[in-house]
Amino acid sequence: MDAPPHIVRSTAVSDFHPRPGQQIESYDLAQPLDTDYYAVFADLSPDDRAAWDRARTFSTEIQPEIADWWDRGEYNLAFARRMGELDLFTDGIQHEGLTSLSPLAAGLVNMEISRGDGSMGTILAVQGGLALRTLALFGSDEQKARYLVPIARGEVLGSFALTEPDHGSDSVSLETRARREADGSWVLDGAKKWIGNGASGGVTFVWARVDSPGADDDGAVRCFLVPQETPGYDGRPILGKASLRAIHQALITLTDVRLPASAVLPGATSFKDASVVLYSTRSGVAWSALGHATACYEAALQYSQQRVQFGKPLAKFQMVQERLAQMLEELTAMQLYCRHMADLETAGSLRPTQASLAKYHNTRAARRIATVARDLLGGNGILLEYGVMQHMADIEAIHTYEGTESVQALLIGRDITGMSAFA
Repeated sequence: MDAPPHIVRSTAVSDFHPRPGQQIESYDLAQPLDTDYYAVFADLSPDDRAAWDRARTFSTEIQPEIADWWDRGEYNLAFARRMGELDLFTDGIQHEGLTSLSPLAAGLVNMEISRGDGSMGTILAVQGGLALRTLALFGSDEQKARYLVPIARGEVLGSFALTEPDHGSDSVSLETRARREADGSWVLDGAKKWIGNGASGGVTFVWARVDSPGADDDGAVRCFLVPQETPGYDGRPILGKASLRAIHQALITLTDVRLPASAVLPGATSFKDASVVLYSTRSGVAWSALGHATACYEAALQYSQQRVQFGKPLAKFQMVQERLAQMLEELTAMQLYCRHMADLETAGSLRPTQASLAKYHNTRAARRIATVARDLLGGNGILLEYGVMQHMADIEAIHTYEGTESVQALLIGRDITGMSAFA
């Protein structure tokens, strides 16, 4: 889509001629440099490398368009389906019928997609890490036979509805109700917020509290598979976002949503089951932060090499080299966190609070790297075409979701002290 005439896009055009005061039309900052100063990813298996390459294919394909979609705040569903075609949604989920990705491969895919764009990284997390994982872990044979492969391929978009307008960090207190009828069917009433793909026309995995006085499971948290065309389901995109603008996250209202008995996921019987899914995706947020930070660092490095001020490239200034070294220091630490976390998960010994520490460290570090990179690009740093400002805004969202910084700190603090500080 062409920009309106009053908006300046510095995309190179064939008729550009240098003028006094403008010798360079634009800077090429989008080339992936595969920064790996400590050779953290030098020993990848062919399968892991192939998964990363598929993700790189997608990130490259979307670059000509993604800034405009983000700018307009619109969701291109074709992008989500393309990730499915490239088999990028399985997120380390082990299940018959799905391509097996190692924890390292799943992390690298997450990193690479987020390096390309944060909204696409969130689609990956929602479709694969949340929706597909919920179905694979807790769904019935019939539910999986119908939806598992279509969700993995992006043919059906899936969402995970846990957070409510009144319950974010305290999602354990969710109030959406599921009433069991005499014939075994269910009726859902409640509201959910910030639900990625919740207005996409696909299916939503809705977590609700059983409201059946006298029943053995009264008060328990269950999960329900809800086709979004079901009467009483109303999902509407949340407008006015300054982050993750190229994916629609929905406010969902559930009003007397009637479901058959077969809609409940038999394996999900408590909030602990929802936590299992969240623990798995928490490590994905650490990888996503690494992708954002990589994009910011590499853009800053390339800009410093191309941008000339006071008669020489910025990269020749001592202060600029110090800033680049600071960013590389933090980026390398993020890579080490992610690689060791993947190794622990492969060995079956990753603990939830270890994933929390990686998320806690990496989103904080990504924020710092983005801030320095934005500053290093000067005025150009606020232009979407150079990516840094877009990543900077998107990092704010991943810093919050899957558990805020404060919640992660309390989880880690409880683990190391043996004392809970939760209210």
